[in-house]
Amino acid sequence: MTSLSGPGPDLRSHGDTQVPPGALDLAVNVHPDPPPGLAERLARLDVVAYPDGARARALLAARHGVPVEHVLLVNGAAEAFHALAHGLRPSLAACVHPSFTAPEAALRAAGVPVLRVLRDARDGFALDPSTVPARADLVVLGRPDNPTGHVAPPDVLARLARPGRRLVVDEAFAEHAVDPLELDRLDRAAVPGLVRVRSLTKVWGVAGLRVGYVLAEPDVVARLAAVLQPWPVNVAALAVVEHLFGDGAERLEAERRLRVAAVDTARAALLAGLRDLPGSPVEVHAGPVNYVLLRHPSLDLRETLLAHGVAVRRCDTFPGLDRSWVRVAVHPDPSVGRRLLDGLAAVR
Repeated sequence: MTSLSGPGPDLRSHGDTQVPPGALDLAVNVHPDPPPGLAERLARLDVVAYPDGARARALLAARHGVPVEHVLLVNGAAEAFHALAHGLRPSLAACVHPSFTAPEAALRAAGVPVLRVLRDARDGFALDPSTVPARADLVVLGRPDNPTGHVAPPDVLARLARPGRRLVVDEAFAEHAVDPLELDRLDRAAVPGLVRVRSLTKVWGVAGLRVGYVLAEPDVVARLAAVLQPWPVNVAALAVVEHLFGDGAERLEAERRLRVAAVDTARAALLAGLRDLPGSPVEVHAGPVNYVLLRHPSLDLRETLLAHGVAVRRCDTFPGLDRSWVRVAVHPDPSVGRRLLDGLAAVR
């Protein structure tokens, strides 16, 4: 289903504003710990000199096997969507929902007409590419998607791509995948106009440092860079990139795999606990990410769980969802998930 309606939900509401003091925070889906050794590196930073992103950019280009001209550093992935809106100025954007709302908010703020393509929970939130109107010259979807966890197969991306269209894939949670570099192996000729927006803040627990980047063709990178402020990425964010992918990268990739495995184990335990809730009508959607999407047909789960000291992400701010849905962060410590299950058991 598609819609050209107005903004509707509060597209600028995010989980970090939805945690009352003293509540267990399952609204923010960021790893609780930064990378090992990062604090020591940050303590040695030269904060007098202007930031120079050349090395960080080169390291990311090497990681993805592309020339450096294909990489743009940004102040968190969210900034990329503002750069896309102002740098590309599409005539009509299609945002696949329910999904992260920052892209649509950025496009609307730039005066770009936005059409919503709504997916159905009954289909597991899978996207039928034929529902995206051909006249849309910019299409945005998440992979893995936030908040549904759905991962669009590569053939769906190929069916969405076409000459004259920019296909923007929000890969903010790709680092949680077993293979976070899967799209590097796509035949770019088969997926023209692909623009990938990446984030390092989720699995690495550095949301406060705003570390993101864009992978795209050089002409797109140049147009996005032209609308950014000078020095858009600070020295601390650049240090994160250099720490993760410079010297010691092999050790930190092993650490990433450990973090992903811990989340996978905790998510499996949480899903098993949800299945075992006696008589529970909770609907569950999950993917290879550090959150699950839940729905109760007759309860406002967010408010109900808050009464038990557990804060989860409200989902009525995502187009296509209402107050019966919540997104729940998967903490790598399974005991945190058990507190959620205890709360759900108490409100059946």
